[in-house]
Amino acid sequence: MTGVGFELLATEGAARRGRLSTAHGSIETPAFMPVGTLGTVKGILPEQVAASGAEILLGNTYHLMLRPGAERVERLGGLHRFMNWPKPILTDSGGFQVMSLAKLRNLDADGVTFKSHLDGSEHRLTPERAVEIQRQLGADITMVLDECKPYPATESEAARSLDLSMDWAARCKTAFRERPGYGLFGIVQGGVYPDLRQRSVAELTEIGFDGYAVGGLAVGEGQDVMLQVLEVTVPAMPKERPRYLMGVGKPSDLIRSVLRGIDMFDCVLPTRSGRTAHGFTRRGGVNLRNARHQDDPRPLDAECACPACANYSRAYLHHLFRSGEMLGPILLTLHNLHYYQDLMAGLRAAIVEERLAAFAQEAEEKLAMGDIEPINGGTPR
Repeated sequence: MTGVGFELLATEGAARRGRLSTAHGSIETPAFMPVGTLGTVKGILPEQVAASGAEILLGNTYHLMLRPGAERVERLGGLHRFMNWPKPILTDSGGFQVMSLAKLRNLDADGVTFKSHLDGSEHRLTPERAVEIQRQLGADITMVLDECKPYPATESEAARSLDLSMDWAARCKTAFRERPGYGLFGIVQGGVYPDLRQRSVAELTEIGFDGYAVGGLAVGEGQDVMLQVLEVTVPAMPKERPRYLMGVGKPSDLIRSVLRGIDMFDCVLPTRSGRTAHGFTRRGGVNLRNARHQDDPRPLDAECACPACANYSRAYLHHLFRSGEMLGPILLTLHNLHYYQDLMAGLRAAIVEERLAAFAQEAEEKLAMGDIEPINGGTPR
């Protein structure tokens, strides 16, 4: 196998059930990748991440470049050994930081110079260097360096950015060392403009990648616009390669994007929300700091088998967050990851069984219901 392999196992409408094969194992798709920016999913063990059903994690080139340094990780056996995660890893190239750290960087045609948010030191990231860092980390899936434009951007701004990103994509392809089980993904850009998105797909396809990501979304444009962009972009993407929607998202985002042909997702939402007392359930979001939970002996989600739901009450979770105890964020992070993986498993099964439309409708209807009625009176949520 050269690069990473991808096999389509079933389809229903535009939705796809597949399997992605890498040097460190396979990933069943549609898949959700927990975010481990600095080589850790915050607050929980890698074994616990795997127990949630996750088969691949995301790391970040920019942050790991700064700390502990790609050379150090390479000397210590690569990121898999360093963080004790034997399964596949995808690394973001640092393109998102081109947008999010705009005040700390200078962009030019050759690359980007960052001023470290840690100590002010300068670091240069070019397409070639981004690919090399990801090789040093040992990423199964390397992402090209791109420019992620903020929303809104004019069509001329998006076009200029697209030109730069496509040039960088070609340079990344030249710099990438092909090895069995290791792949390079291109990133489709073009803002919210259909012609630019389709042009980006065509140019990336001409270069040729192991997979194709849709970047530059979930940056403030709203779900309706995001879905409109997917509807004009995804049909043009190569059917035989995996399709990855970067930085997305909420449960309804995942459901609706799978319906439109997306295979892979990542987002900080389940873990970041878990640290701030927000739980995801089959009936929508729950704030565990709310006093309505303080006497509630029921689990957060009765249909969930995660450690938090199997062993602890809403009242106890509420107590942990109100008391500032670190176990609260740990348990809720575990729950949110299990919820996301359960959702993806449900989507995969529904595609195989040709009942995706019904599954999606039922899931969305339950999300819209709101949380279960409190036992001590009051109103839901």
